[in-house]
Amino acid sequence: MKKYIWKHPSGRIYFRKTGMKLIRITAPEGSEAFDRQYWEILTGRHFEAKTSWAALMDDYRTSDRWMALKPRTRADYDKVMDYLREKIGTRNVKALTRADVIAAQKANAHRTRFANYIPQMLVVLCEHAIDLGWIQNNPAKGVRALKTPAERRQEHLPWPDWAVEKFRAEASELCRLIFEIGVGSVQRPGDWVGFRWGDYDGDSLTLRQNKTDKPLVLPCTDQLKDALNRTKAALGVVPIAARPILIKRDGNPISYRYMADLMLKERKRLGLEAYDLHALRYRGVKELAWAGCDDDEIAAYSGHATKEMIAKYAGEARQEMRARQAREKRQ
Repeated sequence: MKKYIWKHPSGRIYFRKTGMKLIRITAPEGSEAFDRQYWEILTGRHFEAKTSWAALMDDYRTSDRWMALKPRTRADYDKVMDYLREKIGTRNVKALTRADVIAAQKANAHRTRFANYIPQMLVVLCEHAIDLGWIQNNPAKGVRALKTPAERRQEHLPWPDWAVEKFRAEASELCRLIFEIGVGSVQRPGDWVGFRWGDYDGDSLTLRQNKTDKPLVLPCTDQLKDALNRTKAALGVVPIAARPILIKRDGNPISYRYMADLMLKERKRLGLEAYDLHALRYRGVKELAWAGCDDDEIAAYSGHATKEMIAKYAGEARQEMRARQAREKRQ
């Protein structure tokens, strides 16, 4: 048995020496390749493979696949690639097995969404490696997504009337503007920070959705028009078309993370923490249903690709309306 060799219970073999980082030996035990990797590590001549994950990710970022991604998708992919670079950046892409993919996913099971992004990202990277001729098959394909445990699943609670009234009456000017954009546009929070003054013509906002790439014209509610017009007037000058609508005090654009943190602090201050940003979209759907809009009319506003979520939240609004009508008849 060679010195410093340690076998993991899973069967994977590592070079383990005090003061050194664990280094996996990927070649089959007893083979010439195994001996070569062992001596390279032992003598300090262990170099990053030319077909390493770090090299693959660098090349992928120059590809048309990467260039075609939406900014939000790139941001999600970047988080996973940063994780993979730290964990397996120097390892050889050719050594990846399906078991490795599942193990990485399980190691992150405490954060289900991120855990499920790992095999998705590896599928994409392996497809790029196939294009480069580094590998023949995609070992990451077909790995099942983890399900979020029931105790960690959170429903987005649609904002009730009293919470809407309280926020409109007591929130800061910027938070009120964010709120009205959320309810009035009926869009996902990731799209709110993308609105520019050139998207507003005094009556409607125009948008190309980040998630679906769908172009939309969104007639503004009276509350949203008031908030936008007040903000525009406070600038003191006519804003250029490219200027973001949502900006910080220093004039810099607001990021999604900054907006989420700002709104969370405001909701906590007002005792409305239970009602989150995504629920403003659902509030907008319910308001459209209360106004008598059918599913197609709501989808024209919200841009939902399927009717499932519309049916859920519009259905709740319609049930409430019918129950009130029934009460009137009953009395």
